[in-house]
Amino acid sequence: MKSLGFILGLGLLIALSLPVAAILGDLAIVMDTIWNAGRLQRTFGGFLWEKSSQYLLLSIPLFVLLGEINLRSGIAARMYGAVAKWISWLPGGLMHANIGASAIFAATSGSSVATSATIGTVAYPEIARNGYDEALFLGSIAAGGTLGILIPPSVTLIVYGVLTQSSVPELYMAGIVPGLLLAALFSAVIGGLCLVRPGLAGQPVRASWAERIRALKDLGPPLVIFLGVIGTIYAGLATPTEAASIGVVLSLILAAANRTLSLQMLLDSFEGTVRTTSMIMLIILAAMILNIVVGYFGAIQAATQLVADLGLQPWQLMVVVVIFYLVIGMFMETFSMMLTTIGIVFPLVTSMGYDPIWFGVIVVLLMEAALITPPIGVNLFVVQGIRSTGAPFRDVCIGATPFLGAMLLLIVLLIVFPGLATWLPDFIYQR
Repeated sequence: MKSLGFILGLGLLIALSLPVAAILGDLAIVMDTIWNAGRLQRTFGGFLWEKSSQYLLLSIPLFVLLGEINLRSGIAARMYGAVAKWISWLPGGLMHANIGASAIFAATSGSSVATSATIGTVAYPEIARNGYDEALFLGSIAAGGTLGILIPPSVTLIVYGVLTQSSVPELYMAGIVPGLLLAALFSAVIGGLCLVRPGLAGQPVRASWAERIRALKDLGPPLVIFLGVIGTIYAGLATPTEAASIGVVLSLILAAANRTLSLQMLLDSFEGTVRTTSMIMLIILAAMILNIVVGYFGAIQAATQLVADLGLQPWQLMVVVVIFYLVIGMFMETFSMMLTTIGIVFPLVTSMGYDPIWFGVIVVLLMEAALITPPIGVNLFVVQGIRSTGAPFRDVCIGATPFLGAMLLLIVLLIVFPGLATWLPDFIYQR
C-alpha cells in the first residue's frame, strides 16, 4: 500500500511539472509525516551534512568547471576542423566529424548538453555551405552529444557511483569501450544511410595530407586534458576529485596558451558552474533523503519480493528495466530520471546477480537514449536552439531516430556480451 502511494505521489508531482528537487524532497517529507509521524525528519539535518561533505562530490563542480572552460576557450572549433580534415572523406562527410568531434570533446567535458551545444554551433553553418540533409545532420549532432555522459570523465557516472556506492574509477574504465563502440555505430548509421541515399551526404570535403598533418596540433589540447584526467586515475596517481582539479588547471593553461583566457571568460565559466552544480547537488541530496524514506517503509523489499513472486529470469527483468527506462525517458529529464528510480531499480538488478559496474553503463546508455527521444529529449532542444527561428522541431526528431536504433543495438550487445563493459575494469583493477 505504501509502495503504491509512493508511485502515485511521484507520478502526481511529476505531472504538476514541479522542480525535480522539490518533488523528491516534498515526497520524502509527506511520506514520513503521514506514515511515520515525522520521526525520520529529525535525522535529515545530520544526514545531509554527512553526505554533502563527501570528498567524491567535490569532483562534480570541478568537472562542470572543466567543461565550462573548454566550452569557452575555442578548443572545440579548432578540434572540429582537425577531425573534419581526417574523416570527412567517409560517406556522410562532415556528419562523421560531428560524431568524432563529439567523442573527443566528451572526453574533456563530461556533459552531453555542452557537447551538443558546442559541436552544433561550430558545425551548423556547414549544412547550407555543403548541401547536407538538414534533418540527418542535426540528428548526428544530437546523437553525438549523448557521448558526453558515457565517455569519461562523466558527471553522470560520478553521481551513479555516489548513489550506488560503486567505484567511480571502475565505472570510468567500463564506459570507455562502449562509448567508443557507440561512436562507431553512429558513424556506421551515417555511412549506411548515405550509401543507400547519396543525396543525404552533401558535397564531400577534401583535404590534402599536408593539411591533415598540420591539423594534428589542434587535437593536442583535448588529448592533453584527457590524459591528465583519466591517465592519472588509471595510473593510481589521483582520485577522481584530484584528477578533476588537474583537468581544470590544464584547461586554464591551454586557454592561456591560446590567448582565450580572460577575466570575463572566467566569470562566465564560474557562473555556469555554480548554476549547474547547485541544480545537481540539490537533486542528489533530495534523492538521497527520499531513498532513506523509501527504504524505511520497505518499498525496495516489496519490489524485490514482487519480482521474485513473478518468477522472472534475469534477462527478462533486464528487458522490463530497459522498456521502463525507455518509456519514462520520453517524459522525464534524464538526470532526474536516474535519481528518482535508481534507489529501487538498482537493488532489483543486483539481486539478480548483475554487476553494478556493468549496470551503470546500461543506465547511462538508457539515459543517452532519453536525451534524443521526443518530446522531452534535452539534446533535441539544444540542437533546435542553434537553428534559425521558425525551423520545425520535427526535423531534429526525425534525424535523431536512426541513432536510437544504434543505442538499442549496443544495449542488446552489452546484455549478451557483458564483458564489453567489464573486461577493462576487470583487467586493470583485478576485480
